[in-house]
Amino acid sequence: MEITDVRVFLRESSADSKLKAYATITFDHAFVVRNVKVIEGTKGLFVAMPSERAKEACPKCGHRNAVRSRFCNQCGSPLSPTAPKSSEQGGQVPPDGQTEHRDIAHPITVECREVIQRKVLEAYEAARTQGSTQAQQ
Repeated sequence: MEITDVRVFLRESSADSKLKAYATITFDHAFVVRNVKVIEGTKGLFVAMPSERAKEACPKCGHRNAVRSRFCNQCGSPLSPTAPKSSEQGGQVPPDGQTEHRDIAHPITVECREVIQRKVLEAYEAARTQGSTQAQQ
């Protein structure tokens, strides 16, 4: 499998914003992954895969609310604080906030993650350089 296209969309945000850009990656001219994020971390830039907020069912009506919601969006019943419990994948859910977002798509191997990160960060630097060149003209 080969990354055949990377498109970077720079974010025009304040200097203290950690989110620097979004990217769209195309594999083999046939499969697209959108909303890959370029983030400035404490150790430099890194790539975060697309994710969605995790949800849990209301015990009263069954409506799926965002994890850590205090009240049900459907029936208004108070929801109990999130405690460790089994996730949909069968593992234990840690109570420390790591479950608020769940990756939609992600690489399975370290090698694949490194290839994706390298290609996206190269495209980000190229887009940033091109953007600063256009701003100077």
